[in-house]
Amino acid sequence: MRQIHLFPVSSVAHLVRPDEFHELSPLSSALEFFTDFKKHVPLTIDGSTLAESVENLMRRDHVKLKLVVDSEGEFIGTISLDDLDDQHFMARVALGFAHKEILVKDLMRPKAEIMALSLTDLESATINDVIKTLQQKGQQHCLVVDQSTTQIRGLISASDVARRLRIPIRIEKVPTFVDIFSSIRRPAA
Repeated sequence: MRQIHLFPVSSVAHLVRPDEFHELSPLSSALEFFTDFKKHVPLTIDGSTLAESVENLMRRDHVKLKLVVDSEGEFIGTISLDDLDDQHFMARVALGFAHKEILVKDLMRPKAEIMALSLTDLESATINDVIKTLQQKGQQHCLVVDQSTTQIRGLISASDVARRLRIPIRIEKVPTFVDIFSSIRRPAA
């Protein structure tokens, strides 16, 4: 048997990560940037979870979005840190909900309201194409759907892209009817 030697790691600090070994640019294939659920377990939360506990969980896990699932583990929507702000809680309280009884499914964006990218389109797109689409639609995150199997295949996050490319990506939320209506109804200061 060949003798191998151990040595102290006191002078070693850097942890290598897979994304450090790819020369990536905005012209790289969009497939290089998406979180493929065939390789990574999706971050999910049950819709019946109390909403007030979720913000702390998401901050602890360093995520801004989780996929919401029902009791069978099937996708029913998404919940983001933005969905968990005080304004959304207060809107539910105004409708008669008790603050401590508000569930994730009460604040989530239901799947019927979510727009996704097709895996087929992603296969021929660059990350620059995806960034421009996210900016036009005001989406920080975008699901990727394999339409041939009708399955959610993955997710693209603008903040992940920005971190990996080391460039700022500005995504401005496109105002919804509710946002516009709420701003009209606010009393002047």
